[in-house]
Amino acid sequence: MQLSALRIIELMNRDSAPLQPDACYLALKARDARFDGCFFTAVTSTGIYCRPVCKVRTPKRENCRFFGHAAQAEQAGFRPCLRCRPELAPHSLRWSIQDASAVLARQAVRLLDEPDAWKDGAPVLEQLAARLGVSDRHVRRIFESEFGVSPVQYLQTRRLLTAKQLLADTDLPVTQVALMSGYSSLRRFNAAFAGHYGLNPTQLRRVGGERAGKGICVKLGYRPPYDVQAMLAFFLKRQIEGVEFIAPGRQELARSFAVESAGERHSGWIAAEFLPDQHQVQLRVSDSLRGALPLVIRRVRAWLDLDADPRSINAVLHERFPQGDGLRVPGAMSGHELAVRAVLGQQITVAAARTLAQRLVDRFGEPVETPWPEVGRLFPTPAALAAGGGDALGQLGIVRQRQAAIIAISEAVAARRLELHAGADVHATIAALKELPGIGEWTAQYIAMRALRWPDAFPAGDVALHKALDVSSAKNPAREAEAASQAWKPWRSYAVIRAWSAMPPPPARLPARSPRATAVAAQPVPGVLP
Repeated sequence: MQLSALRIIELMNRDSAPLQPDACYLALKARDARFDGCFFTAVTSTGIYCRPVCKVRTPKRENCRFFGHAAQAEQAGFRPCLRCRPELAPHSLRWSIQDASAVLARQAVRLLDEPDAWKDGAPVLEQLAARLGVSDRHVRRIFESEFGVSPVQYLQTRRLLTAKQLLADTDLPVTQVALMSGYSSLRRFNAAFAGHYGLNPTQLRRVGGERAGKGICVKLGYRPPYDVQAMLAFFLKRQIEGVEFIAPGRQELARSFAVESAGERHSGWIAAEFLPDQHQVQLRVSDSLRGALPLVIRRVRAWLDLDADPRSINAVLHERFPQGDGLRVPGAMSGHELAVRAVLGQQITVAAARTLAQRLVDRFGEPVETPWPEVGRLFPTPAALAAGGGDALGQLGIVRQRQAAIIAISEAVAARRLELHAGADVHATIAALKELPGIGEWTAQYIAMRALRWPDAFPAGDVALHKALDVSSAKNPAREAEAASQAWKPWRSYAVIRAWSAMPPPPARLPARSPRATAVAAQPVPGVLP
């Protein structure tokens, strides 16, 4: 089996397109979760398409057709498997620096998959083309060339799979499922469902939906390897009391959360529990967030980096950073929150940044009801911080330069001049951030890495990164780090995380009364993750 696995990787890494059918069949026979979402298997004898991890009996090779996207399988007339449920597969986020048309097509897919990018409703082809800066005819041409389906057909499949998950995993009314999935009416939803799947939507309804105690429960897939303990440790070190909680002895994160969807603000709580044996995360969402459930699911996938493809990343980074094959780039449920916390963490330790963030939450955060006594407040809204003013922030111990940065970010986000989510234009957003007071290259790149989900962000001036890359003694460490990073494109965000994680832990603090300990504590620590 080990030889087969190596052969699979060898064949699959030859070229991302077209698929290698023999390699796909090997992955299918092995039920290899590393390729979940990278391709789908359609079986001609049943008319059904499955994920490579499906536990049904392996079909004969001559009955198998392989597709890179669910939309391609559905366009060919196949229906999704009700057992492995293709809607649970991680999304395919392949990146390339070789073919400009392929990059543009994949950017189009990224935008179609990102509900934050279309707050005024579902995108149309003209809007998508405008975002990409090309004509709608060109978008259609490169999209069909790359994926074999049109943007409209791709979006239709994504809507139907979203609806399928909501029908199977929740007790939301069918009318609400239709609207949340992007359909303007129940009639159109029923017609699309029957036309594609030959089923009435209510036939997929489980009695009462799956619910784990209070709240709505859904499952989200990811590809191994995934270093769950490293991700939990990252969030635990930065945990703000009242907002976040990691249960001792459990692989579960809980936090408060608020989001705007369709012009309405929803607030409540979420809890994400890792199920490593199943390569899944079980997500529980409060009933108060059900109106924004598709957006919440998408945010959680970004927060925990569930759509990463370790196979592609490790092919570039493993030789230089072999210890980090399971590491992911931690995301953020709120881009505004992440940006504020990044500013608070400038030039100070993680513990000091957490203290300032705690004061901010205690002063400006709203109360919220949750099942945990440890979680009871929301992170402050952009409007609240913008209205708070520099004097109020100064009373919390935040220095003047960071007061100005926090207020500027909050005002820009509240006025929608600045969008901090995965659907935003990365380069334009970085430029806009750097125009704000107190925001430099390091902070902008860090926000791009975690909030914008840019896999190629690289804070070249980071002092900790210089130490990890052993370029601190160079005449221009930033230039040396930037030069070294060229070999890690387009996965430099993951290289940064691996480099930081490889650094030895800091030495233990001396006793508090020691003059040396006091001096060490007072020194700024640039490059420490906020």
